[in-house]
Amino acid sequence: MGTSLRALRAFALLAGFHLLTLAVLGALLGADVAAWTWAPTAVAVKLTVLSVLLGVPVVRGTLTLGRPGHADVAGLPVTDAGQPELWRTVRSLAERADTRPPDTILLTGDANAGVSEDARLLGLLPGPRRLYVGVPLLTGLTEPQLHAVLAHELAHYGNTDTRLAGITHRGRDSVLRTVEAFQEQERKRIDKEHSRQERAAAKAVAKGREAKPVKTGRAGLTYRTMARPFLAYARFYLRATHGAGRAQELAADRTAARIAGRDATASALRETAALGAAHDFYMSRYATMGVPAGLLPPRGEVFGGLRHLLTAPERQEDLAELRSEPPSEEPSPYDTHPPLADRCRLIEALPDDGREAAPARPALTLLRDVERVLADLEDAVLTPEALALERVEWPELTHRTMYALTLEEARPVREALAAAGTVITADATAGFPAPVPARPTDAVAPTPTAAPAPPAHAADPAGAGTSAPVPAPRAPGPAPAADLAAFLDAVDAGLLWQVAGHLPKSPEAARARGRAAREFLRPALYSGLCNLTELTLADTAAARWQPSWAEPARLLLPTGVRADEAVAAAVRQAVDDVPDTAPLRELLRTTAPAF
Repeated sequence: MGTSLRALRAFALLAGFHLLTLAVLGALLGADVAAWTWAPTAVAVKLTVLSVLLGVPVVRGTLTLGRPGHADVAGLPVTDAGQPELWRTVRSLAERADTRPPDTILLTGDANAGVSEDARLLGLLPGPRRLYVGVPLLTGLTEPQLHAVLAHELAHYGNTDTRLAGITHRGRDSVLRTVEAFQEQERKRIDKEHSRQERAAAKAVAKGREAKPVKTGRAGLTYRTMARPFLAYARFYLRATHGAGRAQELAADRTAARIAGRDATASALRETAALGAAHDFYMSRYATMGVPAGLLPPRGEVFGGLRHLLTAPERQEDLAELRSEPPSEEPSPYDTHPPLADRCRLIEALPDDGREAAPARPALTLLRDVERVLADLEDAVLTPEALALERVEWPELTHRTMYALTLEEARPVREALAAAGTVITADATAGFPAPVPARPTDAVAPTPTAAPAPPAHAADPAGAGTSAPVPAPRAPGPAPAADLAAFLDAVDAGLLWQVAGHLPKSPEAARARGRAAREFLRPALYSGLCNLTELTLADTAAARWQPSWAEPARLLLPTGVRADEAVAAAVRQAVDDVPDTAPLRELLRTTAPAF
């Protein structure tokens, strides 16, 4: 489809949204006029108020047409003077793509690249252009592969894709925002009705009556009904632009293959799929793992640490598998990008252009003063709350984070121990080191990105550099070692299942009796006692969680021996049907003389 036809279709779709808006507003106005003409005044007033409430989302959706179709992307602008080689590369690729180069280049923290254009008159006139380049791409791609990625993005300029996005994307976004506004109001009505019925049920139970089941089927019905025509038009809008969007992506792929070469383009597509998965894994398991403990990696390593993961010998097999099998499934029926596997297949089916893949420099070498750029990118992308977190080297980050997570995981069994009435006396704590005072940074800080914090023992932290040991944060109350001693004494006194009875239970566990009840509780007992033992070893035997780019962090004793396997074997016997604490006591005695 030519540019003129695409522009005509974009205008037609935009006009259709306006007509739908006018039709809905006209129906609301007509209902109000009819109510004021024939219905009682009270009914007319109620209907008018309802019409206003329903009309506001429609008007707001129309007003969004004047706004940009994309949100501002947080990034680090780089100048020609600051990064001359990157700018020279982009200008050369733009010339070969027969298009005007971007006016701004922004480095981002995403494993992606993109372009935008602030076109005027809804895309009829060109405007300032921006090119977004993710630092993870620079980290993982070679120069020819990066050329292919940039040529693909610049091809969107040459094909006027970004200019027509001023009509297509903004109209589509306005329809979707209108639908979301109605759905948000519907959810509010459902939540309100749900809360009302729950309060009524609680009152009925308090008075000895049977509570009615909560049903919210009719709540939000008006907003749900109003959203239907816009939702139907949104589906039509997306379907109508779906084919053209995919055709634009395939055309950009062909331009990239012409400029950078077939093999470089195909390998770039495969590599970006592997980089996307590796980057997501790194951000959730490494870069933000310390946030619950108020910690971040050293300055420049939040995004720069991905290099360690990509070069770890133990990770190469996994990365190779990701490259060899790019995603083939449809991410969404409305996605404008064809499945990556299809794109690779089409590129690799092109005639051989004679440009063989040869060893090339990493794309990151295009940047001048890489470490400074990585540090400046954090300042531009991270929130002020994230930037205020304490920075520590990877080994210290791993140990303190794992200690904090293990401490939290041990909380249910420690609370059960206290609830069972086991008192930590002075005798129980005799022979243990004095607890380390709580640190000022014990509070959990806001997470700097959308990536979720990993659960305890699921973290996969990485190691680089060295740092002096710093005591891990400690919660107020008895030391874990004191709780462990009291727990073992309770087991020897035959109180194991009395303590276990105070652990949190599922409804099924609460109903169970006898051996079934013990089997429900045994995993929580086992996990909690393992956690308490590991904390004790960290406190009394100088054991530390060691970082690794290849596997989850492991607790190592000063001798270099892994503690987790020995702990698991000893704890298993302590929570058996016939509990035996001797192996665990022996382990603690040989590894922690103070125990």
